[in-house]
Amino acid sequence: MTISIGNDHAGPDYKFAIVKHLEAKGHTITNYGTDSLDSVDYPDFVHPVAKDVEAKKVDFGILICGSANGVAMTANKYQHVRAGVCWTNEITELTRLHNNANIICIPARFTSIPQAIKMVDTFLETKFEGGRHQNRVDKIPASC
Repeated sequence: MTISIGNDHAGPDYKFAIVKHLEAKGHTITNYGTDSLDSVDYPDFVHPVAKDVEAKKVDFGILICGSANGVAMTANKYQHVRAGVCWTNEITELTRLHNNANIICIPARFTSIPQAIKMVDTFLETKFEGGRHQNRVDKIPASC
């Protein structure tokens, strides 16, 4: 599986742990995130991930910031991106099952690293349920 990851200053430790975990499983990771704790502007790290997902250069994206809201808001500006804020494993499973999310957004200030790794595994392993949910997902993109 190919995955793009991005993070701001709240998430380097999470990113390092997630990348190590995923590479050990044989996944190919493109890292767009900062490695520093110095304050940065999260959109600068979101746009490359969202562009990769929208262009289907990768299978999925992972974004990490303090609350996950800023990265989700930015990523969801892209027509074919469905970025879900996930803070529990159950929410993570539902964002894939019902919403066919293609980017997981992790709030580093509200989850632990082991919890984040478990959510990433759930996100990548859960298949979209389709059925009645497909019609709803089809209505998400704005037609401008």
